[in-house]
Amino acid sequence: MTRRTPWTAVVTAVTVSAGLLFGISATASKGNDLRPGQRDMAQVVQAANQRVARQSATVKSLQSQVDSLSKTSGGSNNAATIAAKADALAPKAGFTAVTGSTVTVTLDDSKRDPSTLPEGGNLNWLVVHQQDVQAVVNALWRGGATAMMLMDQRVISTSAVRCVGNTLILQGRVYSPPFKITAMGDTTELKLALENDAGVTNYRSYVDLVGLGYDVKTSASQTFPAFGGSSTLRYAKAAFSSSAPSSPASGASATSSSAPSSSAK
Repeated sequence: MTRRTPWTAVVTAVTVSAGLLFGISATASKGNDLRPGQRDMAQVVQAANQRVARQSATVKSLQSQVDSLSKTSGGSNNAATIAAKADALAPKAGFTAVTGSTVTVTLDDSKRDPSTLPEGGNLNWLVVHQQDVQAVVNALWRGGATAMMLMDQRVISTSAVRCVGNTLILQGRVYSPPFKITAMGDTTELKLALENDAGVTNYRSYVDLVGLGYDVKTSASQTFPAFGGSSTLRYAKAAFSSSAPSSPASGASATSSSAPSSSAK
């Protein structure tokens, strides 16, 4: 008869434990890798953009259903009147598709080697900033633009243009340069507005100095989709207690209404 040694029990315990661990891992993973490969930032941003695009499409579909039901619900004359007024205002507000002549401005980062910058230059000179995109947008509105697109999205007068680093954030989606701004209207007036705008002129000076991208093209006919972003307005409110407004001396913070000043590169 073979005598059992302590090692027999140890081997048996290890084998049973390994089997349990394999079983738990298989159940937890559900056939997937428990340690997926590391995703780089570009993949994360791309996935987020796709998710926002899908959700935007869903919102647009639901809004169409709401609009349709609002016009037919209960046969209310009041509801029908309000819907008719909304339909009349929709084109001016940007909530309908439009077709017309356009001017497209494309801004891009410089491809220049930073080591070749002029004396006193810095890396900020080589990239497109929020103030540059905003300058073009504002100039085109002042030039009489009747509708505008930023990248592949329709924007309206209340749309916010924000940049983080050298990326643009617009209505929940992230874009990398080159940045394309397209305005609909009288092309002669739109191009004249670009020529006369101080912010755009400042940007063009760096086009010549360090090679930033600046391109202006016209089109005789182009169609813009309806604005698909949120129409809810948000604004800052001063912070104060429910009993009485707090003074700065009491340690309460107040919201400043002053806008940040525009600065050169």
